[in-house]
Amino acid sequence: MNLRALTRGDAAVAGAAVLLFIASFLPYWTLSCSGAYCANIDTSQNAWSTALFPILPSIYLLGIAAAALILVQRFQGPAAANRQVLGLRLDQWGTAFAVTALWTSIWALGGGSTGPSVSHGFGAWLGFISLIVLAGAAAAGPLVPALKAPLVTDRPAVPYQGGYPTPGQPGQPQPGQYGYPVQGQDPNQAPAYGAQPGGYGYPAPGAPGPAGQPGPQDITPAPVAAQPAPAPAADFAPFWFAVPAPRTLAPKDNPVGAPIGELVPGTWYLAVEQRGTALVAQLQDGTQGVLADTSGIQRG
Repeated sequence: MNLRALTRGDAAVAGAAVLLFIASFLPYWTLSCSGAYCANIDTSQNAWSTALFPILPSIYLLGIAAAALILVQRFQGPAAANRQVLGLRLDQWGTAFAVTALWTSIWALGGGSTGPSVSHGFGAWLGFISLIVLAGAAAAGPLVPALKAPLVTDRPAVPYQGGYPTPGQPGQPQPGQYGYPVQGQDPNQAPAYGAQPGGYGYPAPGAPGPAGQPGPQDITPAPVAAQPAPAPAADFAPFWFAVPAPRTLAPKDNPVGAPIGELVPGTWYLAVEQRGTALVAQLQDGTQGVLADTSGIQRG
């Protein structure tokens, strides 16, 4: 189940189904009656009343079932794109049910009254409006770009905007202290880490050593062989990216194994490693896998 695969059109379908369910409990018929003979007459009935059968299953329950089929198809994601029931996908069946429920609601609103004192109640009109939204979102969802847009999109993390400490700031190491390089010092020379002449117990130049031993200026340090610089790390920095179409994610330690996840459009993913033309991507739950097809990706 992939909740991030829902679109704005799916949200409209779900909202219309909730309104349709609420409308089924509101009065479908209202009767204006006055006098003593109206005492035993029910002046309003909702769609759940047996006297209005088959209003409930042919309008309200059919519309709710249509929304359920459409949302179930979306939750399954692209893996169920080719699954069909009697030649149609679940979302196609849902669209057909929504249009049928709307058509039945129109005919139900056009007749059935037995006199001027009987009229359709708020439940009938709210159900009709809900079915218009439901059928419209179901039919136009795959076609209108505004309805095809993802309902929730991930944003890449904001890069660090702060600066680095500069010498002289309070609490920061100063040149010549705690290994901070002295101005003009050879960058290949190891820092002194606080062992500066005259500082922190280090004998000053010219001062005699213990027991008359020569001071620091009399000791000639042995030359130190230059150490080879370490090889530079791979020039790669993690970045956020999005895919233009659904793509599978292979296991990190077995790129030819069974897929372990799926990347969907409208969601940002973090690339943590590059292997040739492939990327090692990280899902929202921390799972990492290899994305072999990197064509057309959008960097964040």
